[in-house]
Amino acid sequence: MISKKGKIYKRIFDLCFSFFGLIALSPLLFLLIFLASISFNSFGVFSQKRIGQFGNPFYIFKIKTMYPQKNNENFITVSNDKRSNAFGHFLRKYKLDELPQLINILIGNMSFVGPRPDVPGYADCLTDEDRIILEMKPGITSPASIYFRNEEEILATQKNPKKYNDEIIWPKKIILNREYVENWSMRKDFKCIFETLF
Repeated sequence: MISKKGKIYKRIFDLCFSFFGLIALSPLLFLLIFLASISFNSFGVFSQKRIGQFGNPFYIFKIKTMYPQKNNENFITVSNDKRSNAFGHFLRKYKLDELPQLINILIGNMSFVGPRPDVPGYADCLTDEDRIILEMKPGITSPASIYFRNEEEILATQKNPKKYNDEIIWPKKIILNREYVENWSMRKDFKCIFETLF
C-alpha cells in the first residue's frame, strides 16, 4: 500500500507534469479538439461519469471519438466501432483521446498511473479485499491497461463483447490492479509510464 509520504511524492509528480504537459501539448490538444469538432459535428470534448478514489464519482474528460448518441448505455467499445469514424479510430488507437485527462490530473481526481476509472457498475461494485483498488486515484495508464492494450481488438473478435469483458477481462483487471495497489512504488509508476509511451 502507498504510504502518506508516497501519496505526497505521487501528487507532486502529478501536479508538476500535468501542468507542464498541458502547456507543452496545448497546441496539439487544441488542434485535435478542433478536428474532432468538425469530424463529429459537435464540440470535440466530452465528459463522462466515472468512479474514482474511495468510490466517489467524478467526470472524466476525453476528446470525442464517436458521434453523439441518444440514450446510449453501451459502454463497451470495440475496434472499428460503427459509432465512430476513421479519425475517431485513429485517436483511440494512439490514445490521443486521453490527453484532456491531464486536466483531471491537475485538479486532483486522477493520477498519471493508477487503475483505470470505470463507468458505474464495475469498480463501485467491488467487495471485500478487492475494494483496496479504490484506495488509489484512478490513472491514465496502469499495468492492467498495458496488459490489455489491445482490448478493443480482443473484444471485436467476441460474439458477446460485454459478456467477455465482464467474465474474462474485468476479473483479470481486478487481479492486476490489486497487485499494483498492494505493491506500489514510484519506481513502478515510472516503469509503467515508460512502457506506456514506448
